Amino acid sequence: MDHAAQAHMTDLMTITRFVLNEQSKHPESRGDFSILLSHIVLGCKFVCAAVNKAGLAKLIGLAGETNVQGEEQKKLDVLSNDVFVKALISSGRTSILVSEEDEEATFVDPALRGRYCVVFDPLDGSSNIDCGVSIGTIFGIYMMKANEEPHLEDVLQPGKNMLAAGYCMYGSSCTFVLSTGAGVNGFTLDPSLGEFIMTHPDIKIPKKGKIYSVNEGNAKNWDTPTAKYVERCKYPQDGSSPKSLRYIGSMVADVHRTLLYGGIFMYPADKKSPDGKLRVLYEVFPMSFLMEQAGGQAFTGKERALDLVPKKIHERSPIFLGSYDDVEEIKVLYAAEEKKA
Repeated sequence: MDHAAQAHMTDLMTITRFVLNEQSKHPESRGDFSILLSHIVLGCKFVCAAVNKAGLAKLIGLAGETNVQGEEQKKLDVLSNDVFVKALISSGRTSILVSEEDEEATFVDPALRGRYCVVFDPLDGSSNIDCGVSIGTIFGIYMMKANEEPHLEDVLQPGKNMLAAGYCMYGSSCTFVLSTGAGVNGFTLDPSLGEFIMTHPDIKIPKKGKIYSVNEGNAKNWDTPTAKYVERCKYPQDGSSPKSLRYIGSMVADVHRTLLYGGIFMYPADKKSPDGKLRVLYEVFPMSFLMEQAGGQAFTGKERALDLVPKKIHERSPIFLGSYDDVEEIKVLYAAEEKKA
């Protein structure tokens, strides 16, 4: 038996250890943030287990309700939402919660309030549950304004004010990707230990990628810069190879691939959805935060995505995010279009 190898295997960087290491760099820290993250991680483990046995537990059927976005809710959506709301409130570290599934923000009971606001999509891509495609949870964390009663304005902040963001992808493996504002790290759930182990330290997105990701079914409704950019992906003018199209239709899975392999993920505005389709607070902001932390860019067609100031909790926005050079190219096309106007 190779004892040295076994000893090495026990020296694992778990997500708990990583968060505590980060906490130790801030002597003034009271550990609140670490406790909040541990509750988010627990929620993700619970949802991962539910997703894995969804077929067996007959959770796949429709719950028979429609959420605020007009989308039919699956039972797993409802379950995941309940799990995260309860996990976040019971942490005693949150004041306001904004979920994709709830029409109104949740204001935590004063006895259980803490210093943080959490925005989240409990189960993104849930229309893909039935066919076994990767789905996930997306979240972002803001700090409350000091010593004030919680107000909706505490979450209606630009994305650049986020303290942390991440997602958990439930697929062939369960992957948790996190940034606390000092780079991006990826962890994979080891089912035998019940722990997330660091498998992707300090993720850096390639400066330029070979993949573009967009729903081409909407092409007839696109604006000119988006149409031009996709045309260039297929028929490059510089003689280089065309980009490959990869589109899963589950934002977590598409963004995860973009983060690791490079390229660009796009959900532009079009004639059908002039404000875009993806929600600013709990889809656009967390993913843009992660992309920038990994060395990429995120752009709305008008401005840096993280500079947006949302006016309502379920606001939508177009988004282009991914490798620095690829997003730069689409920014140039939008700037040229603006000059013409």
